[in-house]
Amino acid sequence: MDFLLEGIRAVTWQQLVMYVVGIVLIWLAINKEYEPSLLLPMGFGAIMVNLPMSGVLDQLVQGKVPAAGIIQWLYKVGIESSEMMPLLLFIGIGAMIDFGPLLSQPFYFLFGAAAQFGIFAVIFVAALLGFDLKDAASIGIIGAADGPTSILVSQVLNSAYIGPIAVAAYSYMALVPIIQPFAIKLVTTKKERRIRMSYNAKAIPKFTRIAFPIAVTMIVGFISPQSVALVGFLMFGNLLRECGVLNTLSQTAQDQLVNLITLLLGITISFSMRAEQFVNLQTLMILALGLVAFVFDTMAGVLFAKLVNVVLAILHKPLINPMIGGCGISAFPMSSRVVQKLANEEQKGNIILMQAAGTNVAGQVASVIAGGLVISIVSQYL
Repeated sequence: MDFLLEGIRAVTWQQLVMYVVGIVLIWLAINKEYEPSLLLPMGFGAIMVNLPMSGVLDQLVQGKVPAAGIIQWLYKVGIESSEMMPLLLFIGIGAMIDFGPLLSQPFYFLFGAAAQFGIFAVIFVAALLGFDLKDAASIGIIGAADGPTSILVSQVLNSAYIGPIAVAAYSYMALVPIIQPFAIKLVTTKKERRIRMSYNAKAIPKFTRIAFPIAVTMIVGFISPQSVALVGFLMFGNLLRECGVLNTLSQTAQDQLVNLITLLLGITISFSMRAEQFVNLQTLMILALGLVAFVFDTMAGVLFAKLVNVVLAILHKPLINPMIGGCGISAFPMSSRVVQKLANEEQKGNIILMQAAGTNVAGQVASVIAGGLVISIVSQYL
């Protein structure tokens, strides 16, 4: 009967820590409803892969041919060898996004670009702290608050910390309603947060909506070929939405595809959450650096908007509410909703949702482009 206790005897303290991490992720998914479609499978997977001699991982059977573990197989096929899962998820995300607010006010893209500052700042800091360039670059991408991009960049660059990076990216996505108001208030005054903005909806021609994803893919592809997979799949999803002849496929991409891939991605990424790789000082550093990147991204977008207001004041033009600059991260549509809620709390009836949404979709595109640029730049030095 001793073999029945073999698993219990093999448990390490690091694995016990991972059981707690898994339970906490499940609790956040159920009790707090923080990204439940991803955190719940990720948490449950973290428990499974850390059970001694777990059948979900490849293992030798009586010293012979390895028995294929399902989670390890999914990881090798869906992430390690092809990055298939994150890329397929981008199709669904693209199908969800309405670029109308951005196309009606193209200058919002500048806010999205400015909000990527934290990514590059933290890459520099992480490198100074001793992380390899590929790991530092992967850690910096956490600041975009875009889980699929973080996973894809860390996988393409062969980072040793895919698990902690994925957990940090999705955790901070879920914590946008808590972190962003704090970061925004650090760099704005109550008067600035009360600025009202008028919004004149513009009808965007169908030709423009169709041409936009095609043009973006081609332009980014010429400038940064490594970004084509990231940007192309996002824009292909948007083309499904806007073409008008594939409505069923567009709806499927937004619903069934996103839900299925998110579920599989969550449980598959748990392969990189094995105790021997996850429970260490580097993980805590990654979580801290990811938070810094996220806060800096938000603050950079807000500060850029404040700089724009200086120019507008000189020109005697209506000012913008600088909070919309904080929506330049990739957490769409959560970030724009958070900013709208904050604006309404500061002054009842202050509606800036559409302006915030325009910046938010710009941030989605900018963060994906930033991910591709990071891959392109870092690849030159590897």
